[in-house]
Amino acid sequence: MTQPDHPTSVMAPPRLPDGSELVMRVMPLPADTNGNGDIFGGWLMAQVDLAGAVLPSRVAKGRIATVAVNQFLFKQTVSVGDLLSFYARIERIGTTSVTVHMQVYAERNPANLQVVKVTEANLTYVAIDRDGRPRPIPRD
Repeated sequence: MTQPDHPTSVMAPPRLPDGSELVMRVMPLPADTNGNGDIFGGWLMAQVDLAGAVLPSRVAKGRIATVAVNQFLFKQTVSVGDLLSFYARIERIGTTSVTVHMQVYAERNPANLQVVKVTEANLTYVAIDRDGRPRPIPRD
């Protein structure tokens, strides 16, 4: 058995607040770029909304809708080829709503791996019935 020319190293995952959970990973494509060649902020916002809905939909045990984007911070640009990891943590569960805190990290430059936080956001989702009206969150 031959040994590799260089040792394989694995970077430890970023330190996250307790209770955060990996809910999605995605790699942006050239079609997702803006006029400057960076990933379009609206594309990233849509991905955060999709990833942010994972935990609230579990809590609500059914259909939910985004009711508010309470905070959204772009900390660094995102580039084609970055591997984005979306981490979610439930902040609050109300009568009909769930607020989630999102953190997005980019893994870039695989030859000399760097992991950087690119986005942070707080979103609120509301549980809805089949007619789109708010419904109570199940408590069991």
